[in-house]
Amino acid sequence: MTSTDISPLSQRLADARAHHLTLDSVPTEMIPVDADAAYAIQHEILRASGARIGGWKIGAKSETGPIQGAPLPAGDVYDDGAKLSREAFAPLALELEIAFRFGRRFEPASEPYSEDEVFAGIGSFGTTIEIVASRYAAWPNIDKLAQLADLQNNGALIVGEFAPYRDDFPFVAPSLRFSFEGRDVVLAAAANPAGDPRRLLPWLVNHCAVHRGVAVTPDMVITAGSYTGMFFPQSAGTASGRIEGLAPVSVTLF
Repeated sequence: MTSTDISPLSQRLADARAHHLTLDSVPTEMIPVDADAAYAIQHEILRASGARIGGWKIGAKSETGPIQGAPLPAGDVYDDGAKLSREAFAPLALELEIAFRFGRRFEPASEPYSEDEVFAGIGSFGTTIEIVASRYAAWPNIDKLAQLADLQNNGALIVGEFAPYRDDFPFVAPSLRFSFEGRDVVLAAAANPAGDPRRLLPWLVNHCAVHRGVAVTPDMVITAGSYTGMFFPQSAGTASGRIEGLAPVSVTLF
């Protein structure tokens, strides 16, 4: 697959996202051959949709594992208390996460920003609920790079009230509650597989600024991986999450 072959899958994914559809299959020749091709498709999806970047999702499978991310269309980033149709997401899973905003811009650059510079730029943080969804009918049994191209399986992001950043916050193991219709839905001991989610931020800034030529701005919400695992609600209802020390967040599915 070359750069000239990116557009067909981008358009298919953009159309599926716009019309809340899933793709029955993806031709082998459309599957991105590497992460760079998948990241190019992500931005093609936003351009095809006429969407601006409202935030990012980033994550890693382990404390030392490789980091991945995806831009989030601004129209799919919602305030606390949002009411969303379940039919818009297939499949539909919920995760409780911590997100960050920077207090400064990181402009496109030819040289990487240092970890110290990135960490010094964190301005605020808060709690989010991510709706995990896919445009592939066979998900999760689908090529990992194809999933990365599909905005890393993002459906929507619900954002709670942010608070000024504190570097003494227990990011590795915060105390939290996550419920659906009053029932606890935390699947295991609360932990982010990436460890301290702040370690993901320098990668995100340099992925954007150096590799994609995209500025990271203070209005962007950067959600940094689940503490709870994926919960698949089987009915309409309200999901409520609270991470101690931060404002609560909720979303109602109807």
